[in-house]
Amino acid sequence: MDIRHLASGLSISGQIHPDQMSEIKTSGFRTIICNRPDGEGSDQPLFADIQRAAQAMGIEAHYLAAESGKVTDEQGVAFGKLLESLPKPVLAYCRSGMRSTTMWALSQAGQQPLPKIVEAARKAGFDMKGVIRRIANEGRTPVAVAEARHAVVIVGGGAAGIATASSLLAREPGLDIAIIDPADVHYYQPGWTLVGGGVFEAQQTAHTMGATIPRGVHWIKAAVAAFEPENDAIILDGCRVVRYEQLIVCPGLKLDWHAIEGLPQTLGRNGVTSNYLYHLAPYTWEQVQQLRSGRAIFTQPPMPIKCAGAPQKAMYLCADHWRRQGVLGDIEIDFCTAGAVLFGVPDYVPALMEYVRAYGIDLNFGSTLTSVDGPAQTATFRCVKVDGSTHLVTHDFDLLHVVPPQVAPDFIRVSPLADGAGWIDVDSDSLRHKTWANIHALGDATNTSNAKTAAAARKQAPVVAHNVLAAMGKAKGSAHYDGYGSCPLTVERGKVVLAEFTYGGKLAPSFPSWLIDGTRPSRLAWLLKERILPPLYWKAMLKGREWLAKPELADL
Repeated sequence: MDIRHLASGLSISGQIHPDQMSEIKTSGFRTIICNRPDGEGSDQPLFADIQRAAQAMGIEAHYLAAESGKVTDEQGVAFGKLLESLPKPVLAYCRSGMRSTTMWALSQAGQQPLPKIVEAARKAGFDMKGVIRRIANEGRTPVAVAEARHAVVIVGGGAAGIATASSLLAREPGLDIAIIDPADVHYYQPGWTLVGGGVFEAQQTAHTMGATIPRGVHWIKAAVAAFEPENDAIILDGCRVVRYEQLIVCPGLKLDWHAIEGLPQTLGRNGVTSNYLYHLAPYTWEQVQQLRSGRAIFTQPPMPIKCAGAPQKAMYLCADHWRRQGVLGDIEIDFCTAGAVLFGVPDYVPALMEYVRAYGIDLNFGSTLTSVDGPAQTATFRCVKVDGSTHLVTHDFDLLHVVPPQVAPDFIRVSPLADGAGWIDVDSDSLRHKTWANIHALGDATNTSNAKTAAAARKQAPVVAHNVLAAMGKAKGSAHYDGYGSCPLTVERGKVVLAEFTYGGKLAPSFPSWLIDGTRPSRLAWLLKERILPPLYWKAMLKGREWLAKPELADL
């Protein structure tokens, strides 16, 4: 934990965790202030967890959250009032400490000379020059004053961003590329289903971001606040400005835990879990092992979500464990999905239904989780009847695996890059933005109709890399993305239904049917999922090696 003294009675840190509260108490802090909204990161504990741990130690906990790079003057005033009234010393935290420092700087405007504010922040390791320009410019950030300029800027250091940077360098070594991402760790998120099923350890899915970003690529460790495409500019957290020639946007999705009433207060307790969070996938496996009888409910929200098969993958692996332990007959399994079908591509449904029947799973279509009462262990769903009317149904549970609703990140939804629904508005074939010719996007936050999976990003990255270089005059022709996505559906430990398809649900198998028939459960497909895909991800996809992923080209 990196705690930095900022001002009298105030220190700043990056994200803290509940198990660090004893250390925080020993350090003498009497109050903590959270400046980070829930749901920003897949490895982020919710504020409710932090608050419980703080209260157990006799520490006050307050929530004053701001979107990354969107700290307002009003929040600065509110932060200053909190500092005046709360027991000191105070520890304020966000993802990196930048938002907390920004709030403090804004709270001090007019009370301290601006150079003194800048110097105090600098000693704590934070550059406030952009914030000071904003204060001096009456709230506006002058984009003409750029902190950095690069030929290609990539927003997002997840699977899509790293793979695209590597594909660019494989085609044009020495290209000036910068990746903007505030995270310290890069995760292999497809592995979290196997963590929740007791196959992988969580640590196997995590590498440091510094070790993952390709050599020669600049890493701007910051969060994006806003886009100004008419000026070829990005505004970062702290009001810093980065300019670009070509922009690639791939920030992933936001998990909207607060869309379900009561969920943040009970997640990780009372048998409520989710494989969509790094630190909760092990809790899933712990709860699965402990459950010997009762009801287990698995939920799926309205589309789109990342990896549409993940909710039922978790269910099948859990059911298989209970079957192997001889307790499956004592456990009632419910699959409550907002959708009208089990899986969006009909060819794979017959194989999945065989497992639904074998495990005795009760399918509840048109069921959307609306609230959770953790202590009472009840979950309430809004259910759609055949005539289109809705009603609420409440179920008891012993285990509840929740998949939260998912949306584009806040800074995308409010940006000029977004369509009316909040997704990045791109051409589904070229992945170029429909308005801004020097902007491309890929991954989960676009409005393309493909499945939001790592496999889709693997196919999209070379397409974007080629088309960006073509836009720069460094490549000929245009590359096309056909909507490929893949979902290895783990139906039991040792067998996978390997779903592969393109736009419109057209089957797109990578292997001949005599080797792997994707419409049937396969042990070879399990070997691919467990043994081959993880190293393929780390050592091929993220290194610009495009095995089975070279794009189709057409002359301009």
